[in-house]
Amino acid sequence: MNMKSIAYWVATTLIALETFVGGITDLVHGGTELIAGPPVVGIVTHLGYPVYILSILGVWKLLGAVVIVAPGLPRLKEWAYAGVFFELTGAAASYVLHGEITSDLAAPLILAALAMISWALRPEGRVLGVLFPVRTNAHVALKATTRG
Repeated sequence: MNMKSIAYWVATTLIALETFVGGITDLVHGGTELIAGPPVVGIVTHLGYPVYILSILGVWKLLGAVVIVAPGLPRLKEWAYAGVFFELTGAAASYVLHGEITSDLAAPLILAALAMISWALRPEGRVLGVLFPVRTNAHVALKATTRG
């Protein structure tokens, strides 16, 4: 296993676990920090969101965590990574817009960075397509050989 593959699986495992545990926590309205921290209901209401948003986010997080680690499904993976990134950066933005620039801001930003790392390092079978296609002069060489 090469370093890229190891880095991918470390980042992916951390993101999938955080997303899966976060989904369960949201659905049961439990505590944060692996069910030991403050209840998520208190955090969500303090930030001005309705409690029912936890049920919606919980289902999406569970589905996203499963899709991220499942083989294949490249289009769904793109959506899952986007959802994880939006959820985490949205959490950070909620703290900032609420005027709470504290250590609570670090966790979602670090996890968003891990999600980006996992997305960027994913193997070919998990990629929908290339973001920046490599331009070559192969078509010029092909024309030259076919004119013959």
